[in-house]
Amino acid sequence: MALIKSISGIRGTIGGKPGESLSPLDVVKYAAAFGQWAISEGNKKIVVGRDGRISGPAVAEMVIQTLIAIGAEVIDLGLSTTPTVEFEVVAEKAAGGIIITASHNPKEWNALKLLNSSGEFISAEIGAAILNVAETENILFASIEKTGKRILRNEHANAHLDAIVNHPMVNAKIIANGKPKIIIDAINSTGAIFVPDLLKKLGIPDQNIIVLNSEVNGKFAHNPEPLPQHLTELSAAVVSHKADLGIAVDPDVDRLVLVCEDGSMFGEEYTLVAVADYILGKSKGNTVSNLSSTKALKDVTEKHGGQYFASAVGEVNVVTKMKEVNAVIGGEGNGGIIVPDFHYGRDALIGIALFLTHLCSSAKTAKQLRSGYPNYFISKNKIELEQGTDLSKVFDELKEKYKSYSINTTDGLRIDFDNDWVHLRASNTEPIIRIIAESNFETTATNIANKMIRDIQEIL
Repeated sequence: MALIKSISGIRGTIGGKPGESLSPLDVVKYAAAFGQWAISEGNKKIVVGRDGRISGPAVAEMVIQTLIAIGAEVIDLGLSTTPTVEFEVVAEKAAGGIIITASHNPKEWNALKLLNSSGEFISAEIGAAILNVAETENILFASIEKTGKRILRNEHANAHLDAIVNHPMVNAKIIANGKPKIIIDAINSTGAIFVPDLLKKLGIPDQNIIVLNSEVNGKFAHNPEPLPQHLTELSAAVVSHKADLGIAVDPDVDRLVLVCEDGSMFGEEYTLVAVADYILGKSKGNTVSNLSSTKALKDVTEKHGGQYFASAVGEVNVVTKMKEVNAVIGGEGNGGIIVPDFHYGRDALIGIALFLTHLCSSAKTAKQLRSGYPNYFISKNKIELEQGTDLSKVFDELKEKYKSYSINTTDGLRIDFDNDWVHLRASNTEPIIRIIAESNFETTATNIANKMIRDIQEIL
């Protein structure tokens, strides 16, 4: 059982003791604390949406009824996506939003992702204040005359998708003329609704859209994190159907991973690189990704005359840096794309539309498009942590061992060698240390990561 409280929200496994899992008591406590903060300045609107998880209906009902008891006016989107909820918070001029999703985590997990009135993840400072209210149970529920209400919104999906189609960088005519054949791995969640609907709005005919794992039941057909080892079914389907592209999203549709026409991975790191290449070709400017993302984005940015900046890991940190440097595109190397003139949140849906515009404009195949970018290799690894592990001791000893190299401690520990780098940090969403290394050569990246794993094991 697990319960993790961070800037990514309140995330835990279903079942078990309160305080040690995402139990009903914990759901109510944290939803109430957030609701009290959100409506404290008089705006009572809070937007709520969920992904297709098995526990989603129950958790959503607890959240909504708790917010009503606080006095909120709940805009209930039902089955939705993370970027759609973010978009709707702004559209509804709401005080905040809650997305009920554990993103890429397995089916036994769920979470409350918390948004401010800008449709962006709350800051660490606000998150800490909300956690304090929840843990001290300093919550005041509304009297019977002042309880809130629930408003169902059925048109929210169309509003978000229509805004994507009408974005100035999206060219639906070029996409429709290209008539790409696309296979979607919807991983039994809301991508099965939103991605096909978007493709149809972009002018792609029904017969060119094939959806795998299309039943929205939360019984994920495979591990829901869109990594190559989990996308073998999609890769095979792209080849067998002679499709032009494979699209994989995670359960809440904020990460986008692509498969080339030959079944090979475009590379989750290169989703942002390709979209940034397209955007920068139309609108010069700066870019941002996190410290764990490929340096190919820096290469592409500088090719277009822009400047690249790195942030700490976490969407809120990327967004903060993007605002600071006035970036025209940014995101994370896990397939997360943030288009600031649309909304400041990772959005696989606008990512799909922008990538398809780029692909269909280029007169290239996905494989040919990918081959035009710098070819770096990233090795992504993790070590599970025991309760109470002293991470500061681990990082201090590694800093001492590698002190002759460039060290960055903005977020965990990043070590830059001559042409390679490795980043070690505690995950915000799981009890693990992530070890990510990049090199021009796959074996070198793997060897660097393995060396760090051995170093950590020796310290632990």
